[in-house]
Amino acid sequence: MSRRDALLDQVTDHVLQHGLIGLTLRPVAAAIGTSDRMLLYHFRSRDELVAAVVARTTDRTVAGVEALPGQPDVRAGVNRLWQAFLAQPMHSCIDIYCQAAASGLIGQEPYLSVVRESNERWTGALESYLMRCGAPPERVARIVTLVDSSLFGFHLDLATDDPEELVRGVDDLAVAAQALADAPA
Repeated sequence: MSRRDALLDQVTDHVLQHGLIGLTLRPVAAAIGTSDRMLLYHFRSRDELVAAVVARTTDRTVAGVEALPGQPDVRAGVNRLWQAFLAQPMHSCIDIYCQAAASGLIGQEPYLSVVRESNERWTGALESYLMRCGAPPERVARIVTLVDSSLFGFHLDLATDDPEELVRGVDDLAVAAQALADAPA
């Protein structure tokens, strides 16, 4: 592993614990036992470092989805995916993506290119997973659009603090995704 990759893993781990918003180089460098100059040497700017962290969290979430075993059907697959969303490290990684979006970083470079690539990889992993759960290839993109957007919404849900209500909502989503999978061609 290169020194840059090792630093990136350390910074990513730090960000997963402390969040992305308000991240500055000196405190994060001190927290991981290096200097801000060393971070700048390897990443050229704070923006490039943050973009690399967003990409690294995507690596971790994609690996998490790829590791999920296929389920008996799409409904079970969506419910299992929600359980993965709630567990670490995926929960914190998704938080970082949401923090980047909320802070307005995603619409500008260097984030825009990184996020486009990250979104393509994330979508590909979801498509592959849902096909392992029985989603037909000709409809999997529609199912992924519905499931991905909805699960992110449930992840950010501020309307309830009742976990059972969220589980019911996710299962309703899973039923809808299964109906899309089962719809006649």
